[in-house]
Amino acid sequence: MKPGKILALAVATLGLAICLAPVIWLFSTSLKPFGEILRAPTALIPKHARPQNFTDFFSSFTFWRSFANSCIVAVLSVLGTLASSIPAGYAFARLKARGSGLVFALLIASLMLPGQVTIVPVFRLFASLGMIDTFYPLVLPAWLGTNAFAIFLMRQFFLSIPEEMLEAARLDGASEGRILLRVAAPLAKPAIATVAIFAFLGSWNDLWGPLIYLNKESSMTLMVSLMNFVGGSGTAQGTPWNLVMAGVVVTVLPAFVLFAMFQKTFVAGISTTGLK
Repeated sequence: MKPGKILALAVATLGLAICLAPVIWLFSTSLKPFGEILRAPTALIPKHARPQNFTDFFSSFTFWRSFANSCIVAVLSVLGTLASSIPAGYAFARLKARGSGLVFALLIASLMLPGQVTIVPVFRLFASLGMIDTFYPLVLPAWLGTNAFAIFLMRQFFLSIPEEMLEAARLDGASEGRILLRVAAPLAKPAIATVAIFAFLGSWNDLWGPLIYLNKESSMTLMVSLMNFVGGSGTAQGTPWNLVMAGVVVTVLPAFVLFAMFQKTFVAGISTTGLK
């Protein structure tokens, strides 16, 4: 093997180790008894593995209710993102209208605007509509096409479709809506899967939105409930981090499963939209 390849492999291995170290430490801590966490120096491999941490976590935490709330918000957000980004991306890519380039540039520019900047007027808007402490503020923006990154991804993919295919459908008398549903969308499955995964992870891992808009404990999502568990489960010895890490493992497991199931489609969607 050439020295250059050996160096590249060593750098890639080092990077992989750095990325996996927090994950390995997370799983290790979730299996440790509380006493081993406080011991210095702490060991990576638990001396006495304690799988009961997971059962103790479930018994002291309203997991399933929060899990159901997160699933509802995530699924509705994914559906809304797809319903708004697919036609918007197709329109920006294939329907040339006066000023569309400027509108798309302004849409992309909105990516540079942090959500914290607009949180006050947006909160007042939802408050005036009586939507505070409901899922509407967390779901409704996805249906209104506020995910500029998803629109950008779909536009980039639709631009890669040969114009001859779409023109043939037009010659057969198909409308633009039928072309989108029957020709463009089936070809865009990798990009659609990529947008869906990004939308799911963004909604599933969101702490800011639920923390701002949700007040009732019964409507809180998993991230907010887990944060409250960290703050409210302290004992005389300190926060039971072994139970907290067990809860984090259960919380991130759906994301790992989702990515493992659609890894090839996700990578294909990224590569075909020009984000290499």
